[in-house]
Amino acid sequence: MNASMKTLATPLAIGSFTISAFTGLLIFFDIEMGMIEPVHKWCSWLLVGGIFLHVLSNLKPFIGYFSKRKSLFVMGSAVAISLLSLFPILGEDEEGEGRGGVGAARALELATLDAVAPVLRTTPGELSARLEKSGLKVGATSQTIREIAARNGKEGRVVLGAVLGEQGTRPDRDKDDR
Repeated sequence: MNASMKTLATPLAIGSFTISAFTGLLIFFDIEMGMIEPVHKWCSWLLVGGIFLHVLSNLKPFIGYFSKRKSLFVMGSAVAISLLSLFPILGEDEEGEGRGGVGAARALELATLDAVAPVLRTTPGELSARLEKSGLKVGATSQTIREIAARNGKEGRVVLGAVLGEQGTRPDRDKDDR
């Protein structure tokens, strides 16, 4: 590899990694002002290009990593995580709709206590009493879980946890305590 590519590849990889890491952390913490998201998306191409040039300019040492067990484990884990991220197990799709457990929880939050009770093999009155015992006020069993949450200043998932009788739920947690 010629010397000019080596002098360009590593600084390009480091610089683009810095941009990607900085903007990625801001996105993770929901700080998405200005051009953070587009810069993160578009500069990731610089990172790919920088790493590609870096690998090309250091091909012999790079190939050597494939003969080391620990290196193979780390690289294999990264590939596995990348591939698993494609599967719609949990989380949201591009339209913000829930998948898997998240979608089921959102659907239950829109259900009334009258509708949820038979699924849980109990009565609406017993569910209402369970919520009252947890410190949540229920107006009527015809209210949705989300309506009960809003009435009490809580998140729907907190009230749903109390309905389901989950261990470790905290109905006293309000929306601002996230």
